[in-house]
Amino acid sequence: MAEDAGKLKGGKHKILYHTGFDIIRYPDVHHGRKNADFGQGFYLTADADFAHRWARERKGEKTILNTYELNTEGLRIHHFSRDAEWFEYIFRNRNWKSDELIADVIIGPIANDTIYDTFGIITSGILNPEEAMELLLVGPEYSQFVLKTERAADRLTWLSSEILSPETVAGYRATVAAEEEAYQIQFAQVLNRITEVP
Repeated sequence: MAEDAGKLKGGKHKILYHTGFDIIRYPDVHHGRKNADFGQGFYLTADADFAHRWARERKGEKTILNTYELNTEGLRIHHFSRDAEWFEYIFRNRNWKSDELIADVIIGPIANDTIYDTFGIITSGILNPEEAMELLLVGPEYSQFVLKTERAADRLTWLSSEILSPETVAGYRATVAAEEEAYQIQFAQVLNRITEVP
């Protein structure tokens, strides 16, 4: 649903984080992948802990956590929840369909890669859409902010950058791996329950 920026939860100014391999003072909203969850744009999160979980290592480069402040006043903001609209929008983007959503900023849950499997389950007729949505609700929910326009990028102020040590990155990667293993078990349990023949 589209929402007036002044009603954004937490006020008109949000602290956001982006993890990568560069200090990015002036993000380019046209640089990212077009087939990402919410299409092309600059991806951030308001969750500092999740920003650390997103960190990766690359040989010969430093892992950097950038911190920003976003002034949302006057921006067109679209909020997604984990529902059918969110699912359909992500699936379209991941399949290189044209992005017709008009928004400066999109806020919504990050999709687990099983979204592809779930779509296949729906189209195969094994599950109905309501049952498939139950699968998409499995696991923790992490939210992302995506700046879609230059207008939004102009409202983003870089505050600082921090180099994450290899030990810090490794520790968070281990946490993510454990979460992923628990998620796969829970996903399988829900799928088995839904498809179980009475």
